[in-house]
Amino acid sequence: MPNPLKYNKNFEKLSYEERQLFEENKKSIADFVEQSSTLSDVNYATRNAHAKTYAVLKGEFVINPEMRSDLLYLFDKEKYNVIIRLSNAHLKITGNKKEIPAYGFSIKIKDDADRTIANYPLVNFPLFPIDSVSKFLKLFTAINRFFTKKWGNTFQLIRQVYQVLPNILKLSFLIKSWELFMKRNNFFLSFDYHSVGAYRLGDHMIKIKMIPQNIEKNFGRKQTTKEAIENFCLKETYVADVMIQFCYDLKDQPINILSKEWKNSPLIKIGEVRIGKNSFVTPNTCDNELLSFNPFESAEIFQPVGKIQKLREEAYKVSLQTRKKINKLLKYK
Repeated sequence: MPNPLKYNKNFEKLSYEERQLFEENKKSIADFVEQSSTLSDVNYATRNAHAKTYAVLKGEFVINPEMRSDLLYLFDKEKYNVIIRLSNAHLKITGNKKEIPAYGFSIKIKDDADRTIANYPLVNFPLFPIDSVSKFLKLFTAINRFFTKKWGNTFQLIRQVYQVLPNILKLSFLIKSWELFMKRNNFFLSFDYHSVGAYRLGDHMIKIKMIPQNIEKNFGRKQTTKEAIENFCLKETYVADVMIQFCYDLKDQPINILSKEWKNSPLIKIGEVRIGKNSFVTPNTCDNELLSFNPFESAEIFQPVGKIQKLREEAYKVSLQTRKKINKLLKYK
């Protein structure tokens, strides 16, 4: 294999128009979070994406001792403590038993002093359909405003959905959507989880894939997603292989085309995520909403790469700051 490409900050440089659109988007995020308790009919402020928490768990990230020496030097311990949040991608918390199987598996890796080393928000769908930052921002601003202003923003939402239809109708996206649909009843923890966007690993750029070991896909089929997760984690141990791919060539491993899966880059196992039996973290609901998995809180050598990834930095901050403002008041009422 050739040498991996090195990280360059130009991969996430935004244009003036994109920065202006982002300012509008941040305001729509704050408005959504401020109204989120009403939108979801709960008594606390929620995130503006992946609002529903199924469980918060503690576990370990165990380094693969057989990993290549040029990667092993990045890790100064054999294992690290992790906090994991399992979630649904919907913007609102709903009471429906049947939920869209768009799941999140967010990992916070910590050092011995309880400081964050890295945050990785992973999802069970490997592609993101929109490569254009401008289209992405316009669409998600319209979605946020639709929920906060209801019918007053319907036309704008329809217009922005129409703009991204060619992206959604790409064959690669339709194939992956069909595959997810066919797995819609599978157990949450039986899915593979993906970083979608790229991350730094030292001087290089990678994608991450987490593959569970021997999890029965039909577990808890007659239960709600939350009930199945709680029953499994109470009695069973979860283990998943953590795999990475390096970026060698932007044609085969594009940084800013998230609608394309990487190819011609072998998966390399760097470790395992392990969750022991009954490893629930049980803070109250407000405390859960104060947890942050912002990948830009990671050490510099583990931070995200790419334009759409860059948007997460401020978006996460706005969402967290707004949740903190509301939920800290609720916590001490």
